[in-house]
Amino acid sequence: TVLKAYVFIFQVSISNDEQWGEMLASKGLTVVDVYQQWCGPCRAVLSLFRKIKNELGDDLLHFAIAEADNIDALEKYRGKCEPTFLFFAGGELVAVLRGANAPLLQRIIVEELAKEKRVLEQGVKLPTYSDDHYFTFSPVVPVNRSFTVAIIKPDAVAHGKTNEIIMKIQDAGFEILAHEERTLSESEAQEFYHHKAAEPYFQELVQFMSSGPSHVLVISKPEGCDDVIPAWQEFLGPTDVEEAKREHPESLRAQYGSETLFNALHGSHDGEQASRELAFFFPSFRSAVSGERLGLAGPEPEPVERTLALIRPDAARENREEILARIHEAGFTVAMQKEVMLTEEQVRQFYSQHLDEDYFPALLSSMTSGPVLALALAKQGAVKHWRNLLGPKNPTQAKEEQPILRAHFVGASECVNQLHGSVSLEEAENEISFFFPKEHTLAVIKPDTPEEHREEILKEIQARGFTISQLQETVLSREMAEEFYKEHQEKPFFSQLVDYMCR
Repeated sequence: TVLKAYVFIFQVSISNDEQWGEMLASKGLTVVDVYQQWCGPCRAVLSLFRKIKNELGDDLLHFAIAEADNIDALEKYRGKCEPTFLFFAGGELVAVLRGANAPLLQRIIVEELAKEKRVLEQGVKLPTYSDDHYFTFSPVVPVNRSFTVAIIKPDAVAHGKTNEIIMKIQDAGFEILAHEERTLSESEAQEFYHHKAAEPYFQELVQFMSSGPSHVLVISKPEGCDDVIPAWQEFLGPTDVEEAKREHPESLRAQYGSETLFNALHGSHDGEQASRELAFFFPSFRSAVSGERLGLAGPEPEPVERTLALIRPDAARENREEILARIHEAGFTVAMQKEVMLTEEQVRQFYSQHLDEDYFPALLSSMTSGPVLALALAKQGAVKHWRNLLGPKNPTQAKEEQPILRAHFVGASECVNQLHGSVSLEEAENEISFFFPKEHTLAVIKPDTPEEHREEILKEIQARGFTISQLQETVLSREMAEEFYKEHQEKPFFSQLVDYMCR
């Protein structure tokens, strides 16, 4: 009896214009998950909807799913598979969210419900919105709030524990500012864990972290609470699962981990690491201005830029940690970091515009004398700020005119400085690509996708910044499909999957 009282129907399905009109006439706030038959509703937020409805228990809050294909008012949402949530109050559109960002979705629901109650109680008139005025997935770190990056690792995701863990995180009082599912490539895993490269388990760790999807979270605490990092570390428990089970049985690692590498979750150890990890996963992050609405599209502050910094071999050997400290003191975030031994050919390629300069032989000798530390630095106006912090190129001139980084950290050569910085934003992107090259991935548009939707998908891929380097339409033979999906050979759905892919 208690269970029946707690669980109730909280979501209606809208499949035609008449039902759409009935929804608009309903009293209160209605959250509509817009979907298409070929794409399906965003089932990932179903448990979140149920949780919010149960927690708030408000008769003025309604949830609905609406099939765009059969409703004229939703024509603009056809041909896309981007999750879209529309918020209606008093028959008017009051907010739009694009992308399945659970923390932002929950926040908008709470805010808009409170507004609608004020409208009903006080008769206040609130503005409505067009579809061009929307919330987007954009991690925002509020001013004066500490944050940490958390990862729900592939082992916990594979066992279907993601939603359960997220619920426990929120129930413990943590606030999730951003949430993204991501499968790391081996090179990304190597870069993320580069500080563990000397450990005997490094390769096993890289293979594990790139073995399947993870969920990356940016976590904070409500304003006025203590630093989130130690609180999160305590909630995680010790890295070693056996120690966690023995000493902190209520911790997440004790509950969901199986052994040290497969300890279910990751968390930043300090503020510096949190900043680096935030820039690694969300390079376009920004800080919220006081009173600014989270993720609301509109005038943006100056964008965060990336620039390339090189610490040449002499300085990398003698002054590496001091230079990194100066970089952090100046407000830069190290988004990516790599130590590399360059060949003469690579130096000639990177400095192709300097081959005829008198100083090039000395530069070539310096750059190949030992490992170079390459850094992708992130900050608002990063290119200009890093150039200013470096000072003049000539070490002697730097000492006389601007006694900053290049003047302070000198090497064996009097004509070659020990620090490099990109000259322009365009050059920065090219130089970052040289040291941190772009990767290729395979995408397959599966057989049941209608022809008209294929073009839409291809346009959407390119609109999101991907470049399609090769494109081929093919009918798979059964042998090809079996080989392609051979890692699923022991799964009960394998035969059905192969039949489907050969259609």
